[in-house]
Amino acid sequence: MEYSRVSTPSAGIAPTPTFDSVPMRRSDFRTVGEALDYAAQGEKGYNFHDARADLVRAYPYRELAADARRHARHMVGEGVVPGTRIALIAETGAEFAAAFFAAIYAGALPVPLPLPTSFGGREAYVDQIRTQLKSCDPAMVLSPPGLFPMVAQAAEGLCAAHDWSQWFAGEAPDVALPEAKPTDIAYLQYSSGSTRFPHGVAVTHEALLANLAGHAIMMGVGPGDRVVSWLPWYHDMGLVGCMLSPMSNQLSVDYLATEDFARRPLSWLTLISRNPHNTMSYSPTFGYDICARRISASINVAERFDLSRWRVAGNGADMIRPEVMQAFVDVFAPAGFKATAFLPSYGLAEATLAVTIMPLGQGIVSDLIDERTLSGTSGDARKDQRLPTRYRAIVNCGKPLPGLTVEIRDEAGRVLPDRKIGRVFVRGLGVMAGYFRDPEATAAALSPDGWLDTGDMAYSKDGSLYIVGRAKDMIIINGKNHWPQDIEWAIEQLPGFKAGDIAAFSITTPSGEEAPAVLVQCRTSDNNERIQLRDAIRTKVKAITGMSCVVELVPPRTLPRTSSGKLSRSKARLQYLSGEIQPFEIAA
Repeated sequence: MEYSRVSTPSAGIAPTPTFDSVPMRRSDFRTVGEALDYAAQGEKGYNFHDARADLVRAYPYRELAADARRHARHMVGEGVVPGTRIALIAETGAEFAAAFFAAIYAGALPVPLPLPTSFGGREAYVDQIRTQLKSCDPAMVLSPPGLFPMVAQAAEGLCAAHDWSQWFAGEAPDVALPEAKPTDIAYLQYSSGSTRFPHGVAVTHEALLANLAGHAIMMGVGPGDRVVSWLPWYHDMGLVGCMLSPMSNQLSVDYLATEDFARRPLSWLTLISRNPHNTMSYSPTFGYDICARRISASINVAERFDLSRWRVAGNGADMIRPEVMQAFVDVFAPAGFKATAFLPSYGLAEATLAVTIMPLGQGIVSDLIDERTLSGTSGDARKDQRLPTRYRAIVNCGKPLPGLTVEIRDEAGRVLPDRKIGRVFVRGLGVMAGYFRDPEATAAALSPDGWLDTGDMAYSKDGSLYIVGRAKDMIIINGKNHWPQDIEWAIEQLPGFKAGDIAAFSITTPSGEEAPAVLVQCRTSDNNERIQLRDAIRTKVKAITGMSCVVELVPPRTLPRTSSGKLSRSKARLQYLSGEIQPFEIAA
């Protein structure tokens, strides 16, 4: 589903500079408002580009701070008090940025909400926004004009809805703005997978700034750096990593809207190529994959792009796949891209953003681990000697940020030694205050002494973290663990498939037994080809698991995704079992 966005390039606009006279401070502020006030003393800021990478608007932090304070007075004049929630549709643009920081200055809690995706349609989007509005209970929701009819429908009976272009018009009343404390909640962040049962993550000013300071230190942020981003502002990597972090570290940013990246992904690399100084830019694995796949063999990458000054090519948000990253290197090395620029990391909204980051200059470092270790059979003799030994490459996600402690624990809560897989626990100043108005969920995730149960499975090695998957995604059959990523990656090796085409999970068969099931997006309409494809997938999965599996071919663009674009296996399973996902009928 698409919506209209105003993006008319303006001739003669100069982007905000990479350098100015303001001494750099690495997020050492008491509050977010204080950070913006400091950044506003310089000339740097946000820069918004259209799908062709043409500059549409330069928005210096000085101008942003002035707009935000004026909008904050509007909010206070309308009765907004400290702690009030202000929901905001997170369109990448000056208007959202001004509204977000306005809520900060007003002492309110901005709550970024997602934009529509290309799947699900109007009804699904209205339902998603309505569910999140019920969760955060805001005084109002502010929306870009193009989405206002849908947002107003979602807000009906819950809160006021305003087109922000109209609501912020006119003179603001002359009212005093409150002063925030470091321990106050700064904003609410919904995790990407929270749709039916959303959890608003409450992040304090001090937690945010501590995480951003640690992030800046680990990345070696310096005065000559500039950020380029296409990541959505309703996801923690986009909001925290590519909007709040550059501001609090006084860096200029070049933005490409997420929907524009989806249409023209190579515009991302064009923006990076134009920067004559050092670039920092993050993406999940699929972003690098799309660019490597999209490039035409007829394009001379060395002539079209200059990626030699891409200093930090961050990677996170989903499982990091070494083969995809290598493919990106193979394609773009002629344009000067260096594999050592890759910076793997691990984080989650419940820890503000980053938990671990790889040391600079090491690139993708993998550890080969026997699948018996992953499956829980450890070093015991394999029961079925017919199955070959398989290894999986697990990427090193680095070491904890300053001020964070990471432990790997077993089901009994015991800390595990190196190379033993367990659940990841994190403690430190960057951990969330809790889930908004959900003490039960907070208690389940956060212990009284401050340890966060991330729900992720990993092992440690020499102080570094190796993520292997989500505990809830694990397929356990006959007491043996199977990681859906293993099954999905294997099927992707068959011709015609790509990342995101396959969802693997477990189901209960009519006989009452657990079995792996695989949903595969199929692009062929020929029945014989579908039969051949299904049989090839079955053979491939049996070679991995030793068991027969249920293979269902489904139409393209069927598999559900989170708001950040990641495959949602749990939702795919629910939709399949409920009949919402209808597989193709294949004639015998």
